[in-house]
Parts: sequence; C-alpha cells; structure tokens
Amino acid sequence: MMLEGALSNLGRLVDLGGPVVAILLAMSLISLATIFYKMFQFVNAGVGRHERLRRASAALDRGDRGEARRLLGESRSHLAPLVEQMLDRMNVADPETYQARVEAEAAERLDRLEGGFRLLDSIAQIAPLLGLFGTVLGMIDAFQALQEAGDSVDPSILAGGIWVALMTTAAGLAVAMPTALVLTWFETRTEAERALADGLIRRTFCPIESSVSVSAHAPAVLVPDAG
Repeated sequence: MMLEGALSNLGRLVDLGGPVVAILLAMSLISLATIFYKMFQFVNAGVGRHERLRRASAALDRGDRGEARRLLGESRSHLAPLVEQMLDRMNVADPETYQARVEAEAAERLDRLEGGFRLLDSIAQIAPLLGLFGTVLGMIDAFQALQEAGDSVDPSILAGGIWVALMTTAAGLAVAMPTALVLTWFETRTEAERALADGLIRRTFCPIESSVSVSAHAPAVLVPDAG
C-alpha cells in the first residue's frame, strides 16, 4: 500500500515537472545504485580497517617477520596481500624495480576503489543545471499563459506556473547535494587509503631495523682537528 502511494506521488511529480523531473528521477536512481555499490565495495575491501596492517608494519620495523605475517593473515584490508607479496620477494636482485612494480599494483587497487566517482561527480554537477533549465522552461510557459490571458489576468495562473517551474530546481538540488556529500566522503577515504599504501610500501622496503643496522656498521667519519 505504501509502495503504491509512493509510486502515485512520483507519477504526479513527473506529470507536473515534465521530462526534466523524469530525467532527474532517473539520475537519482543511478546515483543511489552507484552509492550502494561503492559502499559494498568499500566494506568488502576492508577500507579503513587497518589496525592489524599497522601492527604488522610495526612488527616489520622491529624485524619480527613471523608476527608480521600472522597479523597480515588476520587482516581484512585489501592492502594486506600486497604487503605479504612484498615480504615474499624482499630479497630480489633489483629491489628498486620491484618496488616500482608494487607501487603500480597498489595504484591499480586504488583505481578500482575510485571506479564510479566520475559518474557521481557528473550527476552532482549536472543535476542543478538541469533543474535550472527546467525552471527556465517553466517560467517561459507561465509567462506565455499570462500573455494569452490578456486583460483577464488571474494571479493564480502565474503563481501556479512559477511554483511548478521552481520545483525542478528543488528536484535538481535534492539530487545533487547528497550525491556531492557522499562523493566527498568516498574521495576522502580513498585518499587516506592511498597515503597508507604509500607509507606501507616505503616502510616495508626500508624498515627501521634495517636502517639502524646499517648505521651501526657504517664507518666513522673522522673530522680533522681544526687546531
């Protein structure tokens, strides 16, 4: 019963607003479907769930690879397999080339997280413009009706045409604002993932333990006595 009432209200809204409102309604459905898909993708990839991954990175800094592997195996982060792969091939002949390859693979994983962002951004930008376009068309119709009325001008004719015209602007903003807010949240989370991936790669290839060992065995530099 509630579904029938909602569909009836949507039908009346489309009848009043015309094709512009129908297009905005279709855009809102596309935006909603994309948002739900991205949320499912983020949850499935473990975006933001990196506690074990950070603890594994700290274990690598201490030189405890066994603890690091255990924590990586328990992590739900989509970056955990990448770190495990780095551990398996730490002693390759050309570590710089391998690091570049790992960075490329991390970029591909993050690009998959960004899939659909352009669609949401396009909807957030086009929806208000489309609503404004519908308002302009509605105002033209309202003033045409006012002109045709001649001397017998009824203010209700103009008022009715104006509120119907403004409805398309309201519909465009109603589609654009939540889409823009959710897109900003998605982009913020993805940027945090990118920063974390970059830090993990650098820390894995250059752990603190290794840096300390190199410094401890480095030859002392003798400074000549100025006197």
